[in-house]
Amino acid sequence: MSFDDSEKDMSVEGSFRDKKNNGKRMVFKKRFCRFCLNKIEPDYKNSEQLKKSISERGKILPARITGTCAKHQRMVASEIKKARVLAYLPFDKQ
Repeated sequence: MSFDDSEKDMSVEGSFRDKKNNGKRMVFKKRFCRFCLNKIEPDYKNSEQLKKSISERGKILPARITGTCAKHQRMVASEIKKARVLAYLPFDKQ
């Protein structure tokens, strides 16, 4: 059982991420909750505001993508569900 040169390099040097980024760590920009910054609350009647938290396929985007805090993420999810029932937002986008 022998290793290729590429397999030896990966096992000695580390993970694939190190090789992809030339050994540099990825730096992410900190995202802030837009509801906390503007001191507003999500509202089911404001469909433009809620559309920013919905994907192209109509799914509710997670907080790690939108940067929304946990408190407002729960509120956004419930307001989106209310807006769907009252026909302010579609259930799915086609």
